[in-house]
Amino acid sequence: MTDPFRNHYVALPKAHLHVHLEAAMREATLRQWCSEDGIAVPPLVEFSDFTRFLDAYGVLIELLHTPERVGRLLDEVVADAAAQGVVALEYASIPEKSAAFASAEEALEFILPAAAEAGRRHGVWTGAVLSIDRGAGPDHALAGARLAARFADRGVVAVGLVNDERDSSVTAAAEAFAIARDAGLGVVPHVGELAGPEEVRAAIELGVDRIQHGVRAVEDPWVLDLLAETGTCLDVCPTSNVVLGVYPSLEQHPLPTLLEAGVRCSIGADDPLLFGVDVVDEYVRAEERMGIASARLAECARTSVEASFAPDEIKLDALARLA
Repeated sequence: MTDPFRNHYVALPKAHLHVHLEAAMREATLRQWCSEDGIAVPPLVEFSDFTRFLDAYGVLIELLHTPERVGRLLDEVVADAAAQGVVALEYASIPEKSAAFASAEEALEFILPAAAEAGRRHGVWTGAVLSIDRGAGPDHALAGARLAARFADRGVVAVGLVNDERDSSVTAAAEAFAIARDAGLGVVPHVGELAGPEEVRAAIELGVDRIQHGVRAVEDPWVLDLLAETGTCLDVCPTSNVVLGVYPSLEQHPLPTLLEAGVRCSIGADDPLLFGVDVVDEYVRAEERMGIASARLAECARTSVEASFAPDEIKLDALARLA
């Protein structure tokens, strides 16, 4: 990848809508903290299965055991986003898993203002997506949605749904999603990654705002048409899908098919540290290895801004620059 080619996509104003906070840690920071704590550096980029990926993610969470580390992480993640031409960053996290704080509420009370301050320093709007762990049961989902609702005017912009979808349908979170909507929050679940197009259809029927991944919609033409008809945005992360074995290579990834079918897509990096790419890398790879024209990728950037929960003034400025 040439610097001028990368610089073209750095200069493209974009929102990064699919990125998990802990896994956006810098590799140098990871190695420093592992050394300080006397633990092994987890595997990066290569995982034998989804469980090994979750194990590596668990190490990242374990490292964030002081507020000082969480504050440094937030500043570095937002600084990196700014360097990648990101104008709006929606970062996902599960606050109750933080070892640095006594409760999920305490975690959010620290994280949200720290992220906003980092955003002001680096010129990036930030919004938090509170992730519900679909494997933790219905009580956890309801508690997570109610927690998000309490922080709806303090930096939380949406609720998400994470973990292995093969064991729990998106429909199980319907009540939690309703609580989030009543609080004015968005709903952005992970579906259509490890499970098939039936989960994408179920999410659309629940009225979600965006779908994280959703790529397996291509397996059902009816669902593909439904996505295009409703205008539901997919937050697509091609490298993540390849590393986790959803597709064998970038060349066989369905992002070009989705775009040709009229599906609105944003492009994200998902877990930059664990998958070895940032959001600009994903744009570059989409052109170089997937054959997507730069003009169409500029439309993905436009979609990312339009589909974000950023304030109107942030969107209008970015869209004017894209125009």
